[in-house]
Amino acid sequence: MMQNLSNVTNSLDQSLWQRTSSIIRSYIQLTKPRIIVLLLISTAAAMYMAGRGDVDPILFLATLAGGTLSAASANAINCFYDRDIDAIMVRTQKRPIPSGQIRPRDALIFAISLGVAAFALLATVANLLAAWLAMAGIGCYVVVYTHWLKRHSPHNIVIGGAAGAIPPLVGWAAVTGTLDWPAWALFWIVFLWTPPHFWALALMIRDDYASVGVPMLPVVSGDEPTAKQILAYSIALVPLTLALAWPLGETGWIYGAIALFLGSLLIQKSWQLLAAPSDRAVAKDLFKYSIGYLMLLCGATVLAGLPWTHALQVALLDQVQQFWLAMT
Repeated sequence: MMQNLSNVTNSLDQSLWQRTSSIIRSYIQLTKPRIIVLLLISTAAAMYMAGRGDVDPILFLATLAGGTLSAASANAINCFYDRDIDAIMVRTQKRPIPSGQIRPRDALIFAISLGVAAFALLATVANLLAAWLAMAGIGCYVVVYTHWLKRHSPHNIVIGGAAGAIPPLVGWAAVTGTLDWPAWALFWIVFLWTPPHFWALALMIRDDYASVGVPMLPVVSGDEPTAKQILAYSIALVPLTLALAWPLGETGWIYGAIALFLGSLLIQKSWQLLAAPSDRAVAKDLFKYSIGYLMLLCGATVLAGLPWTHALQVALLDQVQQFWLAMT
């Protein structure tokens, strides 16, 4: 009898734990965590650059936490708003709301709570500028992109991409309390990176977007015009990444060399896509590379701020100057 009761209790405990774990996973999924990682990388790079490699650990962690909460809020509201088309698109049918794991009302309450927590954390630990910039990012993603542009314009991701470019501003503002030229350079780098990244994805799942009437550029204009736009944005992006080294002088030539190499690969892959705009495998390759491109570019800005990197650059330049003087 006692053994049976123990088995029932264990079964109930296991069932409760499984149910709780499933709910937690569903709410995490609602926030689109994979997207948040990229946003945090650009935020961290901006903070490290703004602090010249010296950032208060508490401020650093609090800003990343605030950025996580604000991005999670925006993504959850996006899931709430797009629940009608998410239920139709193959790629999104298993998201928490269309699959019935989370009720729309609960998702919205969760999203708003995250946004409030983000503002409170950033305003308390960082400053009001960083907090309001985070709120601007939520507003841009929800109102400008999700509500206004996504279902009405083939250039939705171009203007709406400003939302994803705000995190570097948040990071810079958290450290300095201002927005200087390097912060805006980072903003425009992410802004110009966004169309090639998302249009490559749109080429991969064009039929999905067409099935719900979302006018992504490949749906409206076709594969080749989209590939041309991707190449144009990629070409425009590379010189801007180099501006952090010249003329802004925020990074050295080691960063510049890395940025030039990464950008050359991006242009090459964009060119390959233009040669075969309907090849989904080529589009997927560009999409995957674009993720790594942004991560490595941000990593290069951090590398440029390390003391040994600066010392190496100075030593190598000194050797070049001595060689040049000897030759002349």
